[in-house]
Amino acid sequence: MARFLRPLLRGRTYTRVLHLWVPMLIVSVWLFIDMSTPWVPAVALLPVGLIGAVRTGEGVQARLLLTPGEEEPGISVTPAATWRDRMRTVLWLEARMVLAVPAVFGTVWLPALTYDLVRLALGRTAPAAPVLDHLQPHWAYALLAPLPLLALYGLVVGLGELVTAAARRMLGPSAVERLAALEERTEQLLERTRIARELHDSIGHALTVAVVQAGAARAAGDPEFTDRALGAIEETGRTALEDLERVLGVLRESQRPAASSPTLADADRLLESARASGAKVDAETTGPLETVPGPVSREGYRILQEALTNVLRHAGAVPVLVRVTVAAGALALEVRNPLPGGVAGPARGSGLRGIRERATLLGGSARTGPDAGDWQVRVDLPLH
Repeated sequence: MARFLRPLLRGRTYTRVLHLWVPMLIVSVWLFIDMSTPWVPAVALLPVGLIGAVRTGEGVQARLLLTPGEEEPGISVTPAATWRDRMRTVLWLEARMVLAVPAVFGTVWLPALTYDLVRLALGRTAPAAPVLDHLQPHWAYALLAPLPLLALYGLVVGLGELVTAAARRMLGPSAVERLAALEERTEQLLERTRIARELHDSIGHALTVAVVQAGAARAAGDPEFTDRALGAIEETGRTALEDLERVLGVLRESQRPAASSPTLADADRLLESARASGAKVDAETTGPLETVPGPVSREGYRILQEALTNVLRHAGAVPVLVRVTVAAGALALEVRNPLPGGVAGPARGSGLRGIRERATLLGGSARTGPDAGDWQVRVDLPLH
Protein backbone atom coordinates (compact mmCIF):
# COMPACT_ATOMS: atom_id res chain seq x y z
CA MET A 1 0.00 0.00 0.00
CA ALA A 2 2.81 2.38 0.90
CA ARG A 3 4.48 1.72 -2.45
CA PHE A 4 1.20 2.37 -4.24
CA LEU A 5 0.81 5.76 -2.58
CA ARG A 6 4.47 6.76 -2.97
CA PRO A 7 3.87 8.93 -6.09
CA LEU A 8 1.55 11.13 -4.03
CA LEU A 9 4.51 12.06 -1.82
CA ARG A 10 6.72 13.11 -4.72
CA GLY A 11 6.77 16.75 -5.70
CA ARG A 12 7.31 15.95 -9.36
CA THR A 13 3.86 14.31 -9.54
CA TYR A 14 2.29 17.70 -8.97
CA THR A 15 4.77 19.72 -11.05
CA ARG A 16 3.99 17.41 -13.97
CA VAL A 17 0.28 18.16 -13.58
CA LEU A 18 1.12 21.85 -13.61
CA HIS A 19 3.16 21.33 -16.77
CA LEU A 20 0.16 19.69 -18.44
CA TRP A 21 -2.13 22.52 -17.37
CA VAL A 22 -0.04 25.28 -18.99
CA PRO A 23 -1.14 24.68 -22.64
CA MET A 24 -4.81 24.77 -21.63
CA LEU A 25 -4.34 28.29 -20.30
CA ILE A 26 -3.73 29.39 -23.88
CA VAL A 27 -6.77 27.45 -25.05
CA SER A 28 -8.90 29.01 -22.30
CA VAL A 29 -7.91 32.51 -23.38
CA TRP A 30 -8.79 31.70 -26.99
CA LEU A 31 -12.18 30.26 -26.02
CA PHE A 32 -13.08 33.64 -24.57
CA ILE A 33 -12.39 35.07 -28.05
CA ASP A 34 -14.05 32.42 -30.23
CA MET A 35 -15.49 29.30 -28.63
CA SER A 36 -16.51 27.83 -31.99
CA THR A 37 -12.87 27.26 -33.12
CA PRO A 38 -11.03 25.58 -30.21
CA TRP A 39 -8.54 24.06 -32.66
CA VAL A 40 -6.92 27.43 -33.55
CA PRO A 41 -4.26 27.34 -30.75
CA ALA A 42 -3.05 23.91 -31.96
CA VAL A 43 -2.68 25.25 -35.51
CA ALA A 44 -0.89 28.37 -34.25
CA LEU A 45 1.74 26.18 -32.58
CA LEU A 46 2.94 24.84 -35.95
CA PRO A 47 4.93 27.95 -36.99
CA VAL A 48 5.86 28.71 -33.37
CA GLY A 49 7.65 25.38 -33.03
CA LEU A 50 9.87 26.21 -36.01
CA ILE A 51 11.51 29.03 -34.05
CA GLY A 52 14.86 27.75 -32.76
CA ALA A 53 14.65 29.47 -29.35
CA VAL A 54 11.31 27.78 -28.57
CA ARG A 55 13.15 24.50 -28.07
CA THR A 56 15.27 26.13 -25.38
CA GLY A 57 12.22 27.46 -23.55
CA GLU A 58 10.41 24.15 -23.73
CA GLY A 59 13.52 22.29 -22.59
CA VAL A 60 14.02 24.54 -19.58
CA GLN A 61 10.35 24.24 -18.61
CA ALA A 62 10.38 20.45 -19.05
CA ARG A 63 13.50 20.07 -16.93
CA LEU A 64 12.07 22.26 -14.20
CA LEU A 65 8.61 20.67 -14.01
CA LEU A 66 8.95 17.15 -15.42
CA THR A 67 12.36 16.10 -14.09
CA PRO A 68 13.11 18.35 -11.08
CA GLY A 69 16.40 17.54 -9.38
CA GLU A 70 17.67 15.12 -12.03
CA GLU A 71 21.26 15.78 -13.11
CA GLU A 72 20.93 14.04 -16.47
CA PRO A 73 17.26 14.34 -17.50
CA GLY A 74 17.93 13.63 -21.17
CA ILE A 75 16.23 16.87 -22.24
CA SER A 76 18.13 19.43 -24.30
CA VAL A 77 18.06 23.16 -23.62
CA THR A 78 19.94 24.28 -26.72
CA PRO A 79 18.17 26.10 -29.58
CA ALA A 80 17.07 24.05 -32.56
CA ALA A 81 19.88 24.17 -35.12
CA THR A 82 18.47 21.84 -37.78
CA TRP A 83 15.09 21.35 -39.45
CA ARG A 84 14.88 17.94 -37.82
CA ASP A 85 15.12 19.53 -34.38
CA ARG A 86 12.52 22.13 -35.35
CA MET A 87 10.09 19.44 -36.49
CA ARG A 88 10.67 17.51 -33.26
CA THR A 89 9.80 20.68 -31.35
CA VAL A 90 6.58 21.08 -33.34
CA LEU A 91 5.61 17.48 -32.59
CA TRP A 92 6.36 18.07 -28.92
CA LEU A 93 4.13 21.14 -28.75
CA GLU A 94 1.24 19.29 -30.40
CA ALA A 95 1.72 16.20 -28.21
CA ARG A 96 1.78 18.37 -25.12
CA MET A 97 -1.47 20.03 -26.21
CA VAL A 98 -3.14 16.65 -26.81
CA LEU A 99 -2.06 15.25 -23.44
CA ALA A 100 -3.22 18.42 -21.70
CA VAL A 101 -6.85 17.81 -22.68
CA PRO A 102 -7.47 14.62 -20.62
CA ALA A 103 -5.27 15.97 -17.83
CA VAL A 104 -7.34 19.13 -17.39
CA PHE A 105 -10.73 17.48 -17.76
CA GLY A 106 -9.70 14.61 -15.48
CA THR A 107 -8.40 16.83 -12.71
CA VAL A 108 -11.57 18.94 -12.85
CA TRP A 109 -14.40 16.45 -13.41
CA LEU A 110 -13.20 13.39 -11.52
CA PRO A 111 -13.07 15.18 -8.12
CA ALA A 112 -16.43 16.76 -8.97
CA LEU A 113 -17.83 13.29 -9.69
CA THR A 114 -16.67 12.06 -6.28
CA TYR A 115 -18.32 15.08 -4.68
CA ASP A 116 -21.61 14.35 -6.42
CA LEU A 117 -21.53 10.67 -5.39
CA VAL A 118 -21.02 11.70 -1.78
CA ARG A 119 -24.01 14.05 -2.07
CA LEU A 120 -26.17 11.24 -3.41
CA ALA A 121 -25.04 8.98 -0.56
CA LEU A 122 -26.04 11.68 1.95
CA GLY A 123 -29.52 11.92 0.48
CA ARG A 124 -29.07 15.13 -1.46
CA THR A 125 -30.13 15.68 -5.04
CA ALA A 126 -29.32 17.94 -8.02
CA PRO A 127 -25.70 16.83 -8.57
CA ALA A 128 -23.47 18.97 -10.74
CA ALA A 129 -22.35 16.14 -13.04
CA PRO A 130 -24.83 15.66 -15.92
CA VAL A 131 -24.23 11.90 -15.96
CA LEU A 132 -25.72 11.61 -12.46
CA ASP A 133 -28.67 13.96 -12.78
CA HIS A 134 -31.19 11.14 -13.23
CA LEU A 135 -30.08 9.11 -10.19
CA GLN A 136 -31.90 9.04 -6.89
CA PRO A 137 -30.09 9.44 -3.55
CA HIS A 138 -28.94 6.20 -1.92
CA TRP A 139 -26.31 5.37 0.67
CA ALA A 140 -24.70 2.77 -1.68
CA TYR A 141 -23.19 5.56 -3.77
CA ALA A 142 -20.68 6.06 -0.94
CA LEU A 143 -19.05 2.80 -2.06
CA LEU A 144 -18.53 4.25 -5.54
CA ALA A 145 -17.18 7.61 -4.36
CA PRO A 146 -13.48 6.47 -4.16
CA LEU A 147 -13.49 5.17 -7.74
CA PRO A 148 -13.16 8.58 -9.47
CA LEU A 149 -10.29 9.43 -7.12
CA LEU A 150 -8.52 6.20 -8.03
CA ALA A 151 -9.06 7.03 -11.68
CA LEU A 152 -7.67 10.50 -11.06
CA TYR A 153 -4.62 9.00 -9.37
CA GLY A 154 -3.94 6.72 -12.32
CA LEU A 155 -4.58 9.51 -14.81
CA VAL A 156 -2.22 11.97 -13.12
CA VAL A 157 0.62 9.49 -12.61
CA GLY A 158 0.20 7.87 -16.03
CA LEU A 159 0.00 11.13 -17.97
CA GLY A 160 2.96 12.46 -16.00
CA GLU A 161 5.10 9.50 -17.00
CA LEU A 162 3.85 9.69 -20.58
CA VAL A 163 4.59 13.40 -21.03
CA THR A 164 8.04 12.94 -19.49
CA ALA A 165 8.84 10.11 -21.89
CA ALA A 166 7.59 12.24 -24.78
CA ALA A 167 9.78 15.14 -23.67
CA ARG A 168 12.87 12.94 -23.56
CA ARG A 169 12.01 11.60 -27.00
CA MET A 170 11.15 14.87 -28.74
CA LEU A 171 13.26 17.34 -26.80
CA GLY A 172 16.19 14.99 -26.23
CA PRO A 173 19.62 15.81 -27.64
CA SER A 174 20.13 15.25 -31.34
CA ALA A 175 22.91 13.07 -32.74
CA VAL A 176 25.12 16.14 -33.17
CA GLU A 177 24.50 17.25 -29.59
CA ARG A 178 25.19 13.76 -28.24
CA LEU A 179 28.47 13.68 -30.16
CA ALA A 180 29.41 17.11 -28.80
CA ALA A 181 28.56 16.00 -25.26
CA LEU A 182 30.66 12.86 -25.72
CA GLU A 183 33.59 14.92 -26.96
CA GLU A 184 33.23 17.30 -24.01
CA ARG A 185 33.14 14.36 -21.59
CA THR A 186 36.24 12.90 -23.24
CA GLU A 187 38.03 16.23 -22.89
CA GLN A 188 37.09 16.36 -19.21
CA LEU A 189 38.42 12.84 -18.62
CA LEU A 190 41.65 13.69 -20.44
CA GLU A 191 42.02 16.84 -18.37
CA ARG A 192 41.46 14.90 -15.16
CA THR A 193 44.06 12.37 -16.24
CA ARG A 194 46.52 15.15 -17.04
CA ILE A 195 45.96 16.79 -13.66
CA ALA A 196 46.43 13.44 -11.91
CA ARG A 197 49.76 13.03 -13.70
CA GLU A 198 50.74 16.59 -12.75
CA LEU A 199 50.06 15.89 -9.07
CA HIS A 200 51.80 12.52 -9.19
CA ASP A 201 54.90 13.95 -10.82
CA SER A 202 55.30 17.14 -8.79
CA ILE A 203 54.25 15.90 -5.34
CA GLY A 204 55.82 12.48 -5.83
CA HIS A 205 59.12 14.05 -6.84
CA ALA A 206 59.09 16.43 -3.87
CA LEU A 207 58.33 13.67 -1.36
CA THR A 208 60.96 11.37 -2.83
CA VAL A 209 63.62 14.08 -2.69
CA ALA A 210 62.63 15.03 0.86
CA VAL A 211 62.78 11.41 2.06
CA VAL A 212 66.14 10.77 0.43
CA GLN A 213 67.67 14.00 1.75
CA ALA A 214 66.33 13.44 5.26
CA GLY A 215 67.72 9.89 5.31
CA ALA A 216 71.10 11.04 4.03
CA ALA A 217 71.28 13.84 6.61
CA ARG A 218 70.48 11.47 9.47
CA ALA A 219 73.08 8.95 8.30
CA ALA A 220 75.80 11.53 7.69
CA GLY A 221 75.91 12.95 11.20
CA ASP A 222 77.45 16.14 9.79
CA PRO A 223 75.79 19.39 10.95
CA GLU A 224 76.89 21.22 7.81
CA PHE A 225 75.48 18.51 5.53
CA THR A 226 72.32 18.40 7.60
CA ASP A 227 71.90 22.14 7.21
CA ARG A 228 72.27 21.89 3.44
CA ALA A 229 69.81 18.98 3.33
CA LEU A 230 67.22 20.90 5.33
CA GLY A 231 67.61 23.85 3.00
CA ALA A 232 67.13 21.59 0.00
CA ILE A 233 64.06 20.01 1.60
CA GLU A 234 62.63 23.46 2.25
CA GLU A 235 63.21 24.53 -1.35
CA THR A 236 61.76 21.30 -2.72
CA GLY A 237 58.71 21.63 -0.49
CA ARG A 238 58.17 25.24 -1.56
CA THR A 239 58.36 24.23 -5.22
CA ALA A 240 55.89 21.40 -4.62
CA LEU A 241 53.47 23.81 -2.94
CA GLU A 242 53.72 26.14 -5.94
CA ASP A 243 52.96 23.24 -8.27
CA LEU A 244 50.05 22.16 -6.09
CA GLU A 245 48.63 25.68 -6.05
CA ARG A 246 48.99 25.92 -9.82
CA VAL A 247 47.18 22.60 -10.40
CA LEU A 248 44.39 23.57 -8.00
CA GLY A 249 44.15 26.88 -9.84
CA VAL A 250 43.58 24.98 -13.07
CA LEU A 251 40.76 23.06 -11.37
CA ARG A 252 39.15 26.22 -10.03
CA GLU A 253 39.59 28.31 -13.18
CA SER A 254 38.77 26.39 -16.35
CA GLN A 255 40.16 29.20 -18.54
CA ARG A 256 43.50 29.37 -16.76
CA PRO A 257 46.28 28.82 -19.33
CA ALA A 258 48.59 25.84 -19.07
CA ALA A 259 51.54 28.11 -19.85
CA SER A 260 52.11 28.56 -16.12
CA SER A 261 53.42 24.98 -15.98
CA PRO A 262 57.22 24.59 -15.77
CA THR A 263 59.10 23.82 -18.98
CA LEU A 264 62.51 22.41 -19.87
CA ALA A 265 63.87 25.92 -19.38
CA ASP A 266 63.28 25.28 -15.65
CA ALA A 267 65.05 21.92 -15.68
CA ASP A 268 68.01 23.28 -13.70
CA ARG A 269 65.99 23.22 -10.50
CA LEU A 270 65.25 19.52 -11.04
CA LEU A 271 68.95 18.80 -11.49
CA GLU A 272 69.93 20.84 -8.43
CA SER A 273 67.26 19.10 -6.37
CA ALA A 274 68.66 15.69 -7.39
CA ARG A 275 72.21 16.83 -6.64
CA ALA A 276 71.13 18.08 -3.22
CA SER A 277 69.80 14.58 -2.55
CA GLY A 278 73.27 13.15 -3.09
CA ALA A 279 73.00 12.06 -6.71
CA LYS A 280 75.89 13.01 -8.99
CA VAL A 281 74.04 14.47 -11.97
CA ASP A 282 75.91 15.10 -15.21
CA ALA A 283 73.71 17.05 -17.65
CA GLU A 284 74.28 17.61 -21.36
CA THR A 285 72.09 19.90 -23.44
CA THR A 286 72.44 20.03 -27.21
CA GLY A 287 70.50 22.17 -29.68
CA PRO A 288 68.24 25.24 -29.38
CA LEU A 289 66.08 24.40 -26.39
CA GLU A 290 64.10 27.63 -26.75
CA THR A 291 62.63 26.41 -30.08
CA VAL A 292 60.80 23.52 -28.43
CA PRO A 293 57.00 24.15 -28.55
CA GLY A 294 55.31 24.88 -25.23
CA PRO A 295 53.30 21.63 -24.89
CA VAL A 296 56.34 19.48 -25.76
CA SER A 297 58.58 21.45 -23.39
CA ARG A 298 56.11 21.15 -20.51
CA GLU A 299 55.66 17.41 -21.00
CA GLY A 300 59.42 17.01 -21.40
CA TYR A 301 59.91 18.68 -18.02
CA ARG A 302 57.47 16.26 -16.37
CA ILE A 303 59.11 13.26 -18.05
CA LEU A 304 62.52 14.38 -16.82
CA GLN A 305 61.11 14.97 -13.35
CA GLU A 306 59.59 11.50 -13.17
CA ALA A 307 62.78 9.86 -14.47
CA LEU A 308 64.91 11.59 -11.79
CA THR A 309 62.32 10.71 -9.13
CA ASN A 310 62.57 7.03 -10.11
CA VAL A 311 66.36 7.18 -9.86
CA LEU A 312 66.26 8.61 -6.34
CA ARG A 313 63.48 6.26 -5.25
CA HIS A 314 64.93 2.99 -6.59
CA ALA A 315 68.67 3.56 -6.93
CA GLY A 316 69.42 6.25 -4.37
CA ALA A 317 72.41 8.62 -4.57
CA VAL A 318 74.07 7.23 -7.70
CA PRO A 319 75.69 8.92 -10.71
CA VAL A 320 73.06 10.05 -13.23
CA LEU A 321 73.59 11.07 -16.84
CA VAL A 322 70.98 13.39 -18.34
CA ARG A 323 71.00 14.22 -22.03
CA VAL A 324 68.60 16.68 -23.65
CA THR A 325 68.96 16.93 -27.42
CA VAL A 326 67.04 19.10 -29.87
CA ALA A 327 67.79 18.19 -33.47
CA ALA A 328 66.11 17.19 -36.75
CA GLY A 329 62.65 18.31 -35.60
CA ALA A 330 62.67 16.12 -32.51
CA LEU A 331 63.38 16.30 -28.80
CA ALA A 332 65.33 13.44 -27.22
CA LEU A 333 65.49 12.94 -23.47
CA GLU A 334 67.78 10.33 -21.95
CA VAL A 335 68.37 9.53 -18.28
CA ARG A 336 70.85 6.78 -17.35
CA ASN A 337 72.00 5.49 -13.99
CA PRO A 338 73.83 2.35 -12.83
CA LEU A 339 71.83 -0.48 -11.36
CA PRO A 340 72.95 -0.88 -7.73
CA GLY A 341 74.05 -4.38 -6.87
CA GLY A 342 73.05 -5.64 -10.32
CA VAL A 343 69.36 -5.81 -9.39
CA ALA A 344 66.72 -5.13 -11.98
CA GLY A 345 65.15 -1.70 -12.01
CA PRO A 346 61.45 -0.91 -11.89
CA ALA A 347 59.91 -2.41 -15.01
CA ARG A 348 56.44 -1.30 -14.01
CA GLY A 349 54.76 1.30 -11.90
CA SER A 350 52.69 4.45 -12.31
CA GLY A 351 55.83 6.53 -12.90
CA LEU A 352 57.07 4.62 -15.93
CA ARG A 353 53.51 4.21 -17.16
CA GLY A 354 53.06 7.98 -16.92
CA ILE A 355 56.24 8.54 -18.96
CA ARG A 356 54.98 6.21 -21.70
CA GLU A 357 51.53 7.83 -21.70
CA ARG A 358 52.97 11.33 -22.05
CA ALA A 359 55.20 10.25 -24.91
CA THR A 360 52.35 8.48 -26.70
CA LEU A 361 49.97 11.46 -26.37
CA LEU A 362 52.57 13.66 -28.09
CA GLY A 363 53.10 11.15 -30.90
CA GLY A 364 56.50 10.06 -29.59
CA SER A 365 58.02 6.92 -28.13
CA ALA A 366 59.54 5.86 -24.82
CA ARG A 367 61.99 3.08 -23.99
CA THR A 368 62.69 2.07 -20.42
CA GLY A 369 64.79 -0.79 -19.13
CA PRO A 370 68.31 -2.14 -18.56
CA ASP A 371 70.96 -1.16 -21.11
CA ALA A 372 74.65 -2.11 -20.87
CA GLY A 373 74.55 -2.41 -17.08
CA ASP A 374 72.60 0.82 -16.62
CA TRP A 375 68.96 1.66 -16.25
CA GLN A 376 67.89 3.82 -19.16
CA VAL A 377 64.89 6.03 -19.86
CA ARG A 378 64.89 7.26 -23.45
CA VAL A 379 62.05 9.40 -24.82
CA ASP A 380 61.80 10.82 -28.34
CA LEU A 381 59.17 13.50 -29.02
CA PRO A 382 58.38 15.16 -32.37
CA LEU A 383 58.39 18.98 -32.39
CA HIS A 384 55.51 19.34 -34.88
